[in-house]
Amino acid sequence: MSDSPPPRRVRLPLYGKILVWFFLNLVIVAAVFALLFNAQFNFNLDWFFFTGARERMEAVRDLIVGELDTTAPDEWPAVLKRYSAAHRVRFGLFDDDANPLVGDTANLPEEVRKRIIERPLFPRTTTPAPGTPRPAETRRRWGRPPVRAIMRTSDPTQYWLLTSARLDNMLAGDPLRVVLVARSDSLSAGGLIFNPKPWLALVAGVFVFSLLFWLPLIRGITRTLARMLHATRQIADGRFDVRVNLRRRDELGSLAESIDQMAARLDGLVTGQKRFLGDIAHELCSPLVRLQMALGILEQHATPTQAPFVRSANEKAAQIAALVGELLSFSKAEFGASSAPLEPIRVAAAAAEAMRRETAETDDIRTTIPDDLLVSANPELLTRALANLLRNSLQHAAGSGPITLHAERRADAVTITVGDSGPGVPEADLPRIFDAFYRTDPSRTRATGGTGLGLAIVKTCVESCAGTVTARNRQPHGLEIAIHLQPPKT
Repeated sequence: MSDSPPPRRVRLPLYGKILVWFFLNLVIVAAVFALLFNAQFNFNLDWFFFTGARERMEAVRDLIVGELDTTAPDEWPAVLKRYSAAHRVRFGLFDDDANPLVGDTANLPEEVRKRIIERPLFPRTTTPAPGTPRPAETRRRWGRPPVRAIMRTSDPTQYWLLTSARLDNMLAGDPLRVVLVARSDSLSAGGLIFNPKPWLALVAGVFVFSLLFWLPLIRGITRTLARMLHATRQIADGRFDVRVNLRRRDELGSLAESIDQMAARLDGLVTGQKRFLGDIAHELCSPLVRLQMALGILEQHATPTQAPFVRSANEKAAQIAALVGELLSFSKAEFGASSAPLEPIRVAAAAAEAMRRETAETDDIRTTIPDDLLVSANPELLTRALANLLRNSLQHAAGSGPITLHAERRADAVTITVGDSGPGVPEADLPRIFDAFYRTDPSRTRATGGTGLGLAIVKTCVESCAGTVTARNRQPHGLEIAIHLQPPKT
């Protein structure tokens, strides 16, 4: 069974979630309103689907009746059959008593038959005006009133459109009043009964209007959160001078103000801590020098029994002096980096100076750096970073193979890598090796000269040159540190 990675979950942006919840809320409210309205008034929601169906049916009726008026009666079935195929419904002609005349002569459901036969002469709320003929007289003069109806029957579900018509075909005799019936098994019926296009246009219009109406609010919220996210990431990277600077009077404004206060507080604490370390290191230099001088004089006059103890004390003093020196370098890099000017410099020249400071003629250093490769950096800071990387590799992997120093331009950045063939670093410790005083396994302890400040100084120098530094383990073994810097602006 293969260990395949778990499927990646799709992340919906915040503005997408807000819009989804908004439209879901509209749908739920509309559904609840429709159910309550239907329960209160026994309202039939067919109007939602049948809007415009009567007008479309009457337009088709006028076409059919106009053709039947000029066609022989024996050709009427073919005319209705042709229109039925064109509109994907079944047309039929019935008289006022719901008797089939032409076309689809299937038995009508009882409710459809009653709708054709039992249609009122006048609306129920209408009172005949004085002098208006009585119903019987009206029926004799004009026949039954016209019918226009859209119905739905069940078992099986079918949809019916009924509309009155008058045939004035001289070949069929006297004018004939008929009812044109359209029957369909589907709701759409080719768009004759239900045409979804207007509703789709309405839904699209509502969506676009809501999107445009809500977009300013949502964009304001997401942009505010993006600025706060950027600020917190900068703070997590140790750049405490970042500020959100939002002018909002809501909870997001209060959160942004709290982030600014937290950054200012951390900036003061960290700056004070670094200054404190630098002051202590500076104050310890003179006593350490005098201590080493005293131990050296004492070692010259020590007896053979006392000499090992004096040498051990001298070695400890040398380790303390090295630590103090690293603290001074770290403090200098931290406080002097912010004001360091950047300029175009040759990577090959900075690498050569770093090698001159840290390597000997017997060290196996292999460089592949183009002579014309330029970066935007501070010469002293870049040289110090490369020197610390070379020193780190020489201390921990000098006897494991050659040390490589490579530089090239990749896309819009220049990458400088220093690699060795040593034991490497555990993968879990890679993100923390640039922290001050952080050390990993015993192979990188003070026994080999490490103080835990070399890579921290590298990170500070590189970030002061507007760059980044990363680390990875080489295969099959070894450690590679990569410095990413910007090329000079043309």
